Amino acid sequence: MKKKIALGALAAACWSCGAHAAQPPQLRLSPDDTLEMQGLSVIVEQNHFSPIFFDEKNSGIQVVLHGDRIATDGEVRLNPTPEQWDPVPGFVSRVHGATPGQLVVTSTYDAVGLKYKVEVTPEGQGFRVVVNLDQPLPEKLAGKAGFNLDFLPTAYFGKTYMMDAAPGIFPRDANGPMAKDGSGDPLPLASGGKSITLSPEDPLTRVTITSDAGPLMLYDARNRAQNGWFVVRSLIAAGAKDRAIVWHVLPHVEKGWVREPVVSFNQAGYTPGRSKVAVIELDPNFKAPDEATLVRLAADGTQQPVLHAKITRRGKWTRYNYASFDFSSVRTPGVYAIAYAGHTTNPFPISEDAYAHIWQTSLDTYLAEQMDHMAVREQYRVWTGISHMDDARQAPANTIHFDGYKMGPELDSPFKAGEHIPGLNVGGWQDAGDYDIQTPQNAEVVRDLAWGREMFGLDWDETTIDEAAHSVEIRKPDGVQDSLQQIRHGVLQLLAQYKVFGHAITGIIDPTLKQYTDIGDSGSQTDRMIYDPKMGALENNGLYSGVPDDRWAFTTDQPANDYTVAGALAAASRELASSDPALAAEALTTAKAMWANQQTLGDRANRSGRDEGPEWLDMAAVQATVEMIITTKGDHLYTDKLKTLMPVIQARFEAVGGSAVLAIPYMDADYRAHLATAVRAEKAKIDADLAHNPFGVPVDMGSWAGSNRVATFGSDMYLLHKAFPEIVGTGYTLDALDFMLGRHPGTNLSLVSTVGTRSKLIGYGHNRADYSFIAGGMVPGVLVIKPDFPEQKTDWPFLWFENEYTVSTTAAYILTANAAIAVTKEDKPAR
Repeated sequence: MKKKIALGALAAACWSCGAHAAQPPQLRLSPDDTLEMQGLSVIVEQNHFSPIFFDEKNSGIQVVLHGDRIATDGEVRLNPTPEQWDPVPGFVSRVHGATPGQLVVTSTYDAVGLKYKVEVTPEGQGFRVVVNLDQPLPEKLAGKAGFNLDFLPTAYFGKTYMMDAAPGIFPRDANGPMAKDGSGDPLPLASGGKSITLSPEDPLTRVTITSDAGPLMLYDARNRAQNGWFVVRSLIAAGAKDRAIVWHVLPHVEKGWVREPVVSFNQAGYTPGRSKVAVIELDPNFKAPDEATLVRLAADGTQQPVLHAKITRRGKWTRYNYASFDFSSVRTPGVYAIAYAGHTTNPFPISEDAYAHIWQTSLDTYLAEQMDHMAVREQYRVWTGISHMDDARQAPANTIHFDGYKMGPELDSPFKAGEHIPGLNVGGWQDAGDYDIQTPQNAEVVRDLAWGREMFGLDWDETTIDEAAHSVEIRKPDGVQDSLQQIRHGVLQLLAQYKVFGHAITGIIDPTLKQYTDIGDSGSQTDRMIYDPKMGALENNGLYSGVPDDRWAFTTDQPANDYTVAGALAAASRELASSDPALAAEALTTAKAMWANQQTLGDRANRSGRDEGPEWLDMAAVQATVEMIITTKGDHLYTDKLKTLMPVIQARFEAVGGSAVLAIPYMDADYRAHLATAVRAEKAKIDADLAHNPFGVPVDMGSWAGSNRVATFGSDMYLLHKAFPEIVGTGYTLDALDFMLGRHPGTNLSLVSTVGTRSKLIGYGHNRADYSFIAGGMVPGVLVIKPDFPEQKTDWPFLWFENEYTVSTTAAYILTANAAIAVTKEDKPAR
């Protein structure tokens, strides 16, 4: 009998082995601590909620399904459709659990006494989520705390869902239902079921969630805010503690799914004589052919192969494998495309004038649209009414603004908190998709445009700018170079700050979150009348009103900012000297005074509330001093100072080397020799760093995508090349242009809207709610979602860290684009 039992047990064990072998693939823990199977990744709390911006839609449990991050923010939240600045949990720890592949995250809401653990455990082809509270749910949180998982709206627009057996459609436009109590809170699209399936008709986005511990609800968070996602939610029951939430999440995974290759290249094309290398991004499970083909398109649409060549394997970077396809030998002008693995890319030109118009739209449209204190019109389109003519009120002391602006105990201002500050309602650019004037970034725009004019001319006139009338008309030339007018516009704001305060300020920004989150016409942000606290809320006399909507000026005197502004004013004075000698003289006089003020800082260097370290001050000192040397043609006051800063130049060469070489004509031979040594060392470091990725440029791995860094890298390497052509070649600058215009991870879209045959046409600008773009603006680009997922949402505009235009980034692009145009006319080694 015992023998029979043993044989039976053995047979059962063998059956179990066979059944296990026949099971479909399961999620398994990867070396990077993600849960992985072919076609599915689950990233658990490797990206945290921000201490400044709170909810960035890049935290908690995140699901990458068939190559697209379709879900994020799987976490306990205190309301059904949290907005960006609503409470977020604090991250405590992340450890492996007792079950194979299990991850356990501890989080806390300290302010309300809620601490808990979220267990994520592989479960077949999906995963189980269990929430265990340290203490029973406080009574005050009953009906408020629940577990949320947010789903990407553009992945589900127009598709269906099923709550148990009840069907519904994901709406394209947010249209309710809403609570009728005046709260502005959305009501669920569907509720009460134990199971919900998203897009049952689409195997690429289908996900089923089953709840053991309470009913499910589906919300459209866009009813609360345009940047909201679709939210699946379960409430935590009153008094619940252990297993307060139990979800079974089953994404459908297509068997054998592999991501198609991404063939990335410069969408504006190539000049005949330059290097031409496409980068191919490959799923590790894709059986990649060894050869690619360049085809030439005829007028009748037929394709003629002109080059078959082996691809060069470049190894693995992040989660993908990479290869390159070099077609530099093709020089004949024409329209071409790349055929690889059964697909042919969109076309691109090879021509002598391929880059003739890659930067002008950034100047005449994007920067024009961002001009503050102006009304901006483009033919039939009104971009904005006249904006912020009620600037500005003094921000109060000891204030931390929700956008990160800080004011310490010292106002550094002759005005009292809340008092109107006259004279600031001129010039400047609204920094980004929001509406603030960030002084250092405005100064960078002025400096880059001044450099662009000195080095490349920037000859272009497509805009009428009338400062006296506060009016801008795009596509209406007025006989004055647009670059000069933009420089003047920036200088007016920088000088206004100095006239009022005797120093640069941090910036000017909306006082309330409701204003800050405005989308659309910046002219409607305020009533353009100066706030008078003596008036009632409905009173005004045409000049003053009782509405406290005027922007706040954060007036902290930060010496690094003063240096940055001084350098920009000095550079601008050189370019304005012919067209506006009075303004040029004022700019230079102010630059000299601001520079001098930084030589004896006294207690200004260490006052509380400063938001800069000594390294920032030192780097700003180098850059400003170089501008003063160039403008004064080598005044010994400034050349002597720069010599003392050589240790800073050597230590921070990556940041200041491009500026430092511009002073060479005014310095002695010893200065040049020191820089030559620094350039060689920096080149060796750069080459070693760039060997780790296939794109030839530094790729940021932080919380904001890196097109700005790439643009700055491109222009800096151009400056080093011009100063030391025997050390630095032209390839770095061309690689930077290629990256910005399409040769980057994730997609092959040009990061500059409307530049190239395929470009980013849904961006985070003032018109983002329309899923539209601002021509010429450059977006940040591809973010690497930790640990290894390169992402750029092409159709969802609201991720600012991938899609938000900024003025300093776009001005940096203008400079680098012109540098790239210049080097295409040289015949130098690539490196």
